[in-house]
Amino acid sequence: MREIVFDTETTGLSHQNGDRLVEIGCIELINRNETGRTFHAYFHPDRDMPVEAERVHGLSIGFLSDKPRFHEGVEDLLAFLGDAPLVAHNAAFDVGFLNAELTLCGRSIVAMERMIDTLAMARSRHPGAKHSLDALCTRYGIDRSHRIKHGALLDAQLLAQLYVELCGGRQIGLGLGETVASAAARAAAADAIAAPAIRAIRPPRPHAASPDEIERHEAFVATLINPVWTLTGPAVDATGRPA
Repeated sequence: MREIVFDTETTGLSHQNGDRLVEIGCIELINRNETGRTFHAYFHPDRDMPVEAERVHGLSIGFLSDKPRFHEGVEDLLAFLGDAPLVAHNAAFDVGFLNAELTLCGRSIVAMERMIDTLAMARSRHPGAKHSLDALCTRYGIDRSHRIKHGALLDAQLLAQLYVELCGGRQIGLGLGETVASAAARAAAADAIAAPAIRAIRPPRPHAASPDEIERHEAFVATLINPVWTLTGPAVDATGRPA
């Protein structure tokens, strides 16, 4: 199964208010394993870059000034995406910006049914915990020491690792390459468990006390004072109280 994990960087938080997509990074997965194929592009936003956004991703309008517009790179992006399911963290945000750009250049938008949201997956698995990409990488032991600022391709690479962990880790592939010999061994083990156990009958062991043990027991009993088994009832005085 082919899937694409992607992340975006933008000029702000609201494409409805004119913010634009300036970077996209995509990672290809086949059967939840990275293939090494990626797509990465910067885009000129045709507007200024707010200081707050630049602090997050470090992309200045000067850096983006010679980059292509989205419509100039859309063909390569769509060819890479194909018809694969798309994975994003807080998918509504990323696909919202992607669809806004696709709409501006007259292309079909991405249906939400095609999206897999790792934020929703994390909230379901870890209710009440922190669900940012940084917090989840820490939880799952994913190295992010090289992440100084947000970057679409770097974040997509981290997200690809996180997505695999949220899906059950690398164990999801176990058993797919099972050999005939290992299958036969497991079947034999199952048969052995299901078959009724046959136990060898052993002769009973002698358990009577020896003459020496009887003699020592009688010597011990002789030392007891008023043992309970010699009394016919509790000793009482004339009033019926215990003597």
